[in-house]
Amino acid sequence: MPKTLLLSKDRTLAALLQEILAATGQVDRVTAVETAGENLEGGHYDILFIDLETIPGGTTGAGLSSTFELFKTLCPAVAVIVLAPPAQADLTNVALMAGAREFLSKPLQPDQVKLLVESIRSTAIQDSDLDYLRDQFWRVDAREVVYTRNKAMQTVYKKAKSVAPTKATVLLYGKTGTGKGVLARLIHQHSQRQKARFISVHCGAIPDTLLESELFGHEKGAFTGAVKRKVGKFELAQGGTIFLDEIATISPAAQVKLLKVLQDGTFSRVGGESELDSDARVIAATNADLGQMARDGDFRNDLFYRLNVFPIEIPPLRERSEDLPLFLDCYLKRLNLAYQKQIIGVRPEVIYAMQQYDWPGNVRELENLVERAYILEETDQLTPESFPAELFPDQAPSAVLPLNAELTLVEARKYANEAFERQYLKELLSRHRGSIKSSAAGAGVTTRQIHKLMSRHGMNKEEFRS
Repeated sequence: MPKTLLLSKDRTLAALLQEILAATGQVDRVTAVETAGENLEGGHYDILFIDLETIPGGTTGAGLSSTFELFKTLCPAVAVIVLAPPAQADLTNVALMAGAREFLSKPLQPDQVKLLVESIRSTAIQDSDLDYLRDQFWRVDAREVVYTRNKAMQTVYKKAKSVAPTKATVLLYGKTGTGKGVLARLIHQHSQRQKARFISVHCGAIPDTLLESELFGHEKGAFTGAVKRKVGKFELAQGGTIFLDEIATISPAAQVKLLKVLQDGTFSRVGGESELDSDARVIAATNADLGQMARDGDFRNDLFYRLNVFPIEIPPLRERSEDLPLFLDCYLKRLNLAYQKQIIGVRPEVIYAMQQYDWPGNVRELENLVERAYILEETDQLTPESFPAELFPDQAPSAVLPLNAELTLVEARKYANEAFERQYLKELLSRHRGSIKSSAAGAGVTTRQIHKLMSRHGMNKEEFRS
């Protein structure tokens, strides 16, 4: 059942709307923009009715964009319906361009409202890969990270969501560059320890002779060069999270001390006799088969079992080709902010080539390639000329959509349609510099259809105005 919020000071209007939607779902009412914002931030709403007379400057069109932008930021999936007297009907286009789903004149017609609400319900996004928009567990700044169309990655984020609030030790498996560090930080940010430190240690980059000191600290005079006491990473991470990357590379001596921390919650500095308590949660990561290493005697069995409490395996990028357009959109947004350029898309032949590439360096390699291409690119889209030739082996780039024979025909057709629709919409909005009215005219559709498409693909007209 849809959850509805009404922003209006008109009690008669509120009573009428509650009567109309009594059988449809919950209707909450607020009388101020600030209160509406608090409600939207505190709980998900499917529909937001806004009385223009409640918004400062609303009846003249002033302030609509900033108010709607605030609401959409707090609750991205909400459908906004503007209510206004017939005298303000000329503000229809202004409201729609500001992000409204529909514009209704007062007094409301019950049948019209019921039909509209039912339409919103029937066209609500159903795909499970957009469930994160409704899931208040993920922080707003993390939603872009956890957005995925890949079923294996959906499972990864589901596991991360389950384990984050606990104290359990997590072991992340995945090839180099798959984003193990990003996932570790994501788990920390959604744990009870989020306000404490997140300490990352790249175990493979520290010499064996220094690793124990780095992790557990040392006392003055513990070894040559130890001129003063050093606080180790486990002490720094007290009450927080310590991320041990490339855990398979640590020395046997460090393995013994790490086992003691995980078993007893205590450790001692190198050269020290007193035991210190540890309250740091451990998240470890490896690109090796740690279980096989334990069976071969190259890693302590008991330590492996202590680390392997909650394993999560991250698939390589070559198995997540459907997520490439999402990665590219994310990188371009960040690069546009960092370099003050306006590159708004990637040519289809580049995406096709990327989806055929093996990506030995995974997400890290993709990010580096995109940044280099971004710096070289002189148009408003990333073109093949800005990428290395090895991305296009033995043939000229093709503009056709990639095929995946592992999908059913229905799934493949749906994916191809979505990919085409997304690319077409980006180029359309770019050509018309974010103007919804001009874009709708150019595409031969209504402004309402353009808004629906933008909502479906997570686009904002502000991205295309420059």
